Amino acid sequence: MSDTDRTTIDDVLAEGSVTSVFQPIVDLDSGRVVAYEALARGPQGPLHRPDDLFAAARAAGRLAELDALCRSAAFQAAVTQGLLAPLTVFVNVEPEVLDSAPLADLLAIAEAAPAELRIVVEITERALATRPAELLQTVQRIREIGWGLALDDVGADSMSLAFMPLLRPDVVKLDLRLVQERPGPEVAEIMNAVNAYAERTGALVLAEGIETEEHLVKALALGATLGQGWMFGRPQPGPATQFATAELVLPPVAADPPGVDVSPFACLPPGTVLRRSPKLLLIELSKQLERHAMRLGETCVIASTFQDARHFTPSTVERYRELAARTGFVCALGDGLSAEPLPGVRGATLAATDEVRGEWDVTVISPHFSAALLARDLGDDGPDMERVFEFALTYDRVTVARATHALVSRVAARETRQPVAPESRATATTAARVPETAVPTAAVEGLLHRALAATTSGVVIVDLTLPDQPMVFVNRAFEELAGFTREQVLGRNCRFLQAPDTDLAAVARIREAIAAGRECRETLLNLRGPERTPWWNELHLAPVTDATGRVVQYIGVQNDVTARVEAERRLTREQDRTRQYLARIEELAYTDPLTGLPNRRRLQEQVELALWEASASSTAVGLLFVDLDGFKAVNDRLGHAAGDELLVTVSQRLRARLRRSDLLARLGGDEFLVALPGLDPVQGAAEADRVAEVLAHAVQAPIDLRGEAIVVGASIGRAVTPDDGCDFATLLHTADQRMYAVKQQLCRRALTG
Repeated sequence: MSDTDRTTIDDVLAEGSVTSVFQPIVDLDSGRVVAYEALARGPQGPLHRPDDLFAAARAAGRLAELDALCRSAAFQAAVTQGLLAPLTVFVNVEPEVLDSAPLADLLAIAEAAPAELRIVVEITERALATRPAELLQTVQRIREIGWGLALDDVGADSMSLAFMPLLRPDVVKLDLRLVQERPGPEVAEIMNAVNAYAERTGALVLAEGIETEEHLVKALALGATLGQGWMFGRPQPGPATQFATAELVLPPVAADPPGVDVSPFACLPPGTVLRRSPKLLLIELSKQLERHAMRLGETCVIASTFQDARHFTPSTVERYRELAARTGFVCALGDGLSAEPLPGVRGATLAATDEVRGEWDVTVISPHFSAALLARDLGDDGPDMERVFEFALTYDRVTVARATHALVSRVAARETRQPVAPESRATATTAARVPETAVPTAAVEGLLHRALAATTSGVVIVDLTLPDQPMVFVNRAFEELAGFTREQVLGRNCRFLQAPDTDLAAVARIREAIAAGRECRETLLNLRGPERTPWWNELHLAPVTDATGRVVQYIGVQNDVTARVEAERRLTREQDRTRQYLARIEELAYTDPLTGLPNRRRLQEQVELALWEASASSTAVGLLFVDLDGFKAVNDRLGHAAGDELLVTVSQRLRARLRRSDLLARLGGDEFLVALPGLDPVQGAAEADRVAEVLAHAVQAPIDLRGEAIVVGASIGRAVTPDDGCDFATLLHTADQRMYAVKQQLCRRALTG
C-alpha cells in the first residue's frame, strides 16, 4: 500500500493538504462568466473526493477544522488565480458547523482578504432543522461582512422553500435534478415559489447541472438567469479562459432583520392600528392561522409564542403535532417549554427579561402567503379567558418575515442525547442510594418497606440532593405501573416515563412546585414498559425535609386512572360534537340554504351592530332593497332549478361588487338586502345611489342558463341614516317603499315605451 493510500483525515488537517478547483458560473443571457464556485479536493488517495473527505472529518469529530481549511484554501487559490473583481467567488460553508466555526474565521478572512475579492457564501437547508437560530445569526454576520448569500440545492428539500423569506438569499441555486429530470407537479411548485421570491426581491436564479442544450432550455424556462454545469466547463484549478467575463450584480440588500433582542410585536410598523380583545377571540384567530398553515403544507413556516408552558394545553399539543407533520417548520416558544416540546416541533424557554414572555404571537409565512397575529398582554388579572390583549392582525410580508425571524432566532439548538449504557445505569443506581441523613434504623426501615410493599399505589422517592434528581426507592406497585423492575429505574429521573404527548403545562407546574418545595397533584400521560403502552398517572407529590428544614427528597404516590380519564375524554368529545351540531343548527337558522348568504335575521343583527358602531364613530349606514325584475318569467318558463341557478349567479355578482365590510343577505324569493356601513354622513345618500347603480348594472348582464342568454333587471330602493331612520325596521321599510317606487316607474316606462 502506498503512502497516499494511508492518508487519514488527521494527516490532511495536519499538513493542510486541501486544494480548490473552480467551476464557472455563466450569465445565460450574455454567455459571459460572472463567477466561479470553489470546490474542495483532498490529496490523491481515498480522501480525494469531497464527500469522502467530509465524511471522514465528520466521523472523527473534526468537521469544523476541515471546513475552515477548505474556506482558507478557496480564498487563497482565488487570489492566486486572479479570480478578483469584477468576478465573484462562490464558497460553500458546511451547514453542520454554521453555529460555531465560521463567525470568527469569516471575520478574520474578510479583514485579510483583498478588497477585489468578492465572495458569495453558499448554504443549504440542511442546517435549518438542527440550528435555525444559529443559521440566521450567521447569515446576519455574512451580511455585515459585505458578502453575498446563496441558498444551495433549492428544491432538494421543501425546507429550503419555506426558509427563503427568512434567509433572504441574493442567489437561489436550483438543484440539478430540476433541469435534468422530467418535469412534474413538484417541479412546478418549486418554480412558482422561486419565481415569486425572485420577482419580489430581485434575487438571481442559478440553475446547476446544465450539461446539454435541452438542460439549458429547461433552465431558462424555470426562470434561471445564471447557469452552471459541464456545458460551460468542468471544475479546474484556474479560470476558464475561453469565456469573456462580466460583473455579477447582486440585488440591493434588504433592511436588516430584527435580532433576538426585538420582539415580534415590536416589528409592527409605526402607526399600526391596534385593537383590543379578550383571549377567547385570539384563540380562534390563532386556530384559523394554524389551519391555513396546514393547507400551505411543507413550504410553510409557523412560529408561535405561548407566554408560559401551561398555555401549551393538550388540545394545542394535538394541533401542533399535526402542524409538525404537515408543514415545513414549526416552533413554539414560552417559559418552561423545552428545545423540542413535541417531536418535530422546535422550541425554547424564554428568559425572564425577554419581552416575548408578555406576547401572544402566531406567524405564518410561505412563498405565496404571509400573516401574523401579534398581541401584547395588558396585564389583566381576571379569569384567563377574559384577559385582554392589544393586538394587530397583519398580512404585510415584510412585517411577517421580521416577526418570524425574531421568533426563529430564539429557537434552541436541538439537543443530542446520548443513550445511557447499562453499565452507567448500574453505577448510577449504586451511587443513588438514600443519603445517610435519610437512612432510618434497621427496625424502622423494615417496617417502612413492608408498609410500602403492601400498598396498592405506586410509591417512589426522588433524591433532590443528587444530580438530575434520580429515583432512589420504588415499591412493587410502582414496578407494575411503570412496567420496569427497580434495577431498571433506580438512579434515573422520572421523566423517561413521560410520553411525547404528556401535558407540558402539567410538567411545568410540577417543576414549579418542586422548586418552591410545595405539594402538588397532577394527572400525566406516562408510558409503561419497553412496549411504551400509554397510561394515565394520577400523581401526588409531597416534599421531605431534613433536620434543617431543607427539602431533600420528594415522595410520589401514583395511581392508574386511565379508565376515568378516557371516560372523561369521551364525554368531552361528545360535548364537542354536540356543540358542533348546535353551531350547525344555528348556522342553518341564520343562513339562506340556496345561496349561502345570511338571511334577514342574521342581517338584522349585523345591521344593528353596524348602527351602534356608526353612532360611536359619527358615520352613516346605508340599506339597499334589491328586487329582481323578470325573475318570475324565467322561473315559470325554465323551471325552479333554473331559477335557483339564476339566484345563485345574481348573489355572486352582487357580492363581487361590494366591499369586504359591506353586508349582503337574501330575504327570500328574488329579494336581496345590502347594508353599507361606514359611509360619510354628508355623502352617504350619494354613495348609496352610486352602489345601487353599480349593482343594477351587474345584474343586467346576460346570464348563460341552459344554453340561453337570460337577462333580468333589478329595482333597488335605498335608505341612509340618519335622514331615513336610525333603526333597522325603519330603514327596511323606507328602502322597501323606494324599491316599489322604482319598480312602478319602470312599469310606466314599459307601458308608454
